[in-house]
Amino acid sequence: MIATHQTQPSLVSRLINGIFAVKPLYNVAKHQARQMMITRAEKIGVPWRDNVNKLRSHDWEKEKASIESPNLVYPDYYLGSIHAYENGDLDWLAALEAESASYTVHSTIWKDTDGISVNGDPKLRQAYHNVLKSQLSLNPQTILDLGCSVGMSTFALKENYPKAKITGLDLSPLHLSVAQYRTRERNTDLNWIHANATSIPKADQSFDLVSSFLMFHEIPQITAKETLQEVRRILRPNGYFTMMDMNPKSEAYSKMPPYIFTLLKSTEPYLDQYFTLDITSALLEAGFKTPHITIISPRHRAIVAQVF
Repeated sequence: MIATHQTQPSLVSRLINGIFAVKPLYNVAKHQARQMMITRAEKIGVPWRDNVNKLRSHDWEKEKASIESPNLVYPDYYLGSIHAYENGDLDWLAALEAESASYTVHSTIWKDTDGISVNGDPKLRQAYHNVLKSQLSLNPQTILDLGCSVGMSTFALKENYPKAKITGLDLSPLHLSVAQYRTRERNTDLNWIHANATSIPKADQSFDLVSSFLMFHEIPQITAKETLQEVRRILRPNGYFTMMDMNPKSEAYSKMPPYIFTLLKSTEPYLDQYFTLDITSALLEAGFKTPHITIISPRHRAIVAQVF
């Protein structure tokens, strides 16, 4: 039997899309998703509101001015709502809440074995790096963290490759502002670039490893394919592209209660496009060898692809 790749959203997903076509219902779902997150955070010991209040005292506009590329033109898809923020990743609240949200979202990954725990996020990150350590045939000296957000994935790369020169790239100058601020707090040597992943301001063959952590489910399919082409350009011969993201084939999603799936979709406008993306074919078309796909959690997968 030849396995076929799903190219259309599921019936449940299409029904939810119809509901979200009604703006008031969509807004209610986004509000409910956000409130559920904050409530869960407080239950697991993540002081969501306190964390944000502490960060608010910083001069973020000055921080932003030091890292922003003022002539960068944002693609249309990036200007819409995502993660329950009307202005998406160009919303200061989104940047200030990103760390708390990450701990909260990942707190339920292993709830059947470990319960709901604040340790879910670091456990997921370490599971990803365990795959990299076992599957990469080189010790990367130059690393690009693609879609680095506020730098949590970049800091994890630095911990695992302390001698490497590591750069974080993101399209949001607000998230990068928080990353840069955290870098000074940690006294860590990292570089940050405000740029689009489809047009990386680096020369050909600049990196040994390009890593992407939970970015591809947030972008349209065409953008994902263009990004892979650009990644191929900046990788050195025998270099690697690795990514960690949701696993569309996971039972956790296929058996997710419709109410919860509705809340999830209200915050992830490109989830259908990601779930129907044939990532193996996209990587092969971009010039990579057949990727290795490893399940690292009940909901996530790690993908390792080497260039020819």
